[in-house]
Amino acid sequence: MNGIIRLCCSVVVLLASLSSVAEELPVESFSQLPSHVRPNLSPSGKKLAYIRNFLSPEMAVLTTVDLEKNKTQYIVKSDNEKVKINWFTWANEKTLIVSLRFAGKRYRTDTTETRLLAIDVDGDEAVQRQIAKPKRSKHASQFQDNVVSFLLDDPDHILVALDAEVPNLPDVYKVNIYTKKMTRIYRGKRQIRDWMADRQGNIRLGESLNYKTGKASIQVRIGHDDTWHKMFEYNALEESGITPLGFAKDPNILFYNQYKGDKKALYKIDLTSKESELVFEDENYDVDGSLIYSRKTNDVIGVYHAHSDDGRVYWDDSISKFQKSLNKALSDIDVYLVDFNDDESIYLLYTENDFTPGVYYFGDRKEKTLKPVFDQYPALVPEVLTEHKFVTYTARDGTELEGYLTLPLGVEGPVATILHPHGGPGAREYDGFDYWTSFFANRGYAVFRPNFRGSTGYGYEFAQSQMKGWGLTMQDDLTDAANWLVEQNIALKDKMCIVGASYGGYAAAMAAVKTPDLFKCAISFAGVTDLKELVSTSRRYLNSKFVKKQIGDDSADLKARSPAYHADKVNIPMLFIHGEDDRVVDIVQSEIMVEELEDLDKDVEFIELENGDHYLSIQRNRHTTFKAMDAFLKKHLN
Repeated sequence: MNGIIRLCCSVVVLLASLSSVAEELPVESFSQLPSHVRPNLSPSGKKLAYIRNFLSPEMAVLTTVDLEKNKTQYIVKSDNEKVKINWFTWANEKTLIVSLRFAGKRYRTDTTETRLLAIDVDGDEAVQRQIAKPKRSKHASQFQDNVVSFLLDDPDHILVALDAEVPNLPDVYKVNIYTKKMTRIYRGKRQIRDWMADRQGNIRLGESLNYKTGKASIQVRIGHDDTWHKMFEYNALEESGITPLGFAKDPNILFYNQYKGDKKALYKIDLTSKESELVFEDENYDVDGSLIYSRKTNDVIGVYHAHSDDGRVYWDDSISKFQKSLNKALSDIDVYLVDFNDDESIYLLYTENDFTPGVYYFGDRKEKTLKPVFDQYPALVPEVLTEHKFVTYTARDGTELEGYLTLPLGVEGPVATILHPHGGPGAREYDGFDYWTSFFANRGYAVFRPNFRGSTGYGYEFAQSQMKGWGLTMQDDLTDAANWLVEQNIALKDKMCIVGASYGGYAAAMAAVKTPDLFKCAISFAGVTDLKELVSTSRRYLNSKFVKKQIGDDSADLKARSPAYHADKVNIPMLFIHGEDDRVVDIVQSEIMVEELEDLDKDVEFIELENGDHYLSIQRNRHTTFKAMDAFLKKHLN
């Protein structure tokens, strides 16, 4: 292992001291991209693939390491601008399957496109070729990386869903990753948008959806019969429905999520008898994570669940005991098993906590060794970071809400504070390291990240609050959070700023118009400001009815809940930052409100990030954003 991958740090984790004031680190210590991303073991565990982010020159490089031969190869290089590395995995010991993502345009509408590569890494030089590309296609598929199965028993082939004939109705093809030969095995039909294979690589399930009516169904093949049966039916516009997660090793056992009362639970169904069984539930939170499979047994051994002690719930005794032994050995940090080789003798471990950025370890169960290999943020050390405290507060209607409070080191009494609403809004906050929060706390600000209504994980009714609810109860929850911070002697009343990205950017802009005297300043990164424009733009896409269901369709109501139409109410400084090539929230959403504020001679700054996307993927843009926020906050929160 030595000499192959740079070792980064000792297993011993130093706890942050709350008795001393933290050193203010350079902005770049927080805004640099993670140095190593998504390491992935080959089937034997003798090779490792990962993305390495370089600072000079700025680029992301898909890299492989042959641990036996001490050989490193740079496979794909990306500047994170025109083309980005979307995902990658080992098809077999010598070949990687890689998805690339890039911005495109169809019918004068901005799109995101994907392509699929097979890259051989067993020679002196890597050899790559595009696969899953029909030669005589009537339709150029937008997404060409939808792998349905990696066919564990046939490492030369994969199954890919591709809408090569009819847009948005994918056929399933068997693709030879070496010759690129494609053979269609299932024709797109019954409005099936997504296909699923069992663990043996047989197509067994299709999810159909009518985008106009919302009619949806889960259709399955039972046994070796080619007949398709409707197992579940519902209306996706009106009902919660179910989410199929995957098959057990037994091809007749299907796992799925469905609401049990108000909370999602994990079930499995025997397709032959059609009898369902509750597998796991949490009375306080949704069980909405994906399944965990054993590479050794090819069977389901657990489920990811954010609110469990380890973020995972195992029902496989051997893995559960192994996890507990790791927890005991590394008791001062959170420990997550992220990958195994085929016989599960070699593994990758990821560790982090609130004040320790992620570190990856390479483990050998036979040799009983564990070595640190990748440090995500090498410029950050626990001594200058701080932990996140889980807290609850009560909204004006009596609803108890959860969130995470982060206090700067060495402070007593109320301090300047940042309210930091998350994006989505169908998302939620967790504990663990967060580079935005850590940056703000290192600057001396308290940070509060509430899971306001509309957040996921807290049940159906809680999540449904976002439906035509932007700017209403969801916004009031943020107002109540800010007032609670003052009441608890955490925040200085006249030294609070609201900072958010995506939906959080909308919430920040809405706060500036709905509660103009509550905050000292507001920052919106890639935020929505005009709901009417958002709904109007959605008409170009298939899911326009679902957007109207979520956002609303009454013009007067949309204007009332759009901060851009109420710029005259703003009386605090605002900073808008937006990527010019954002394909999730178009930059026009920031431009509309900025122009209104400028016309009214309000105190507003606007930074347009060259080639910027929704995720701050480009290193220089991440630096620019954090430097701008740093200067803005120091100016207005003093």
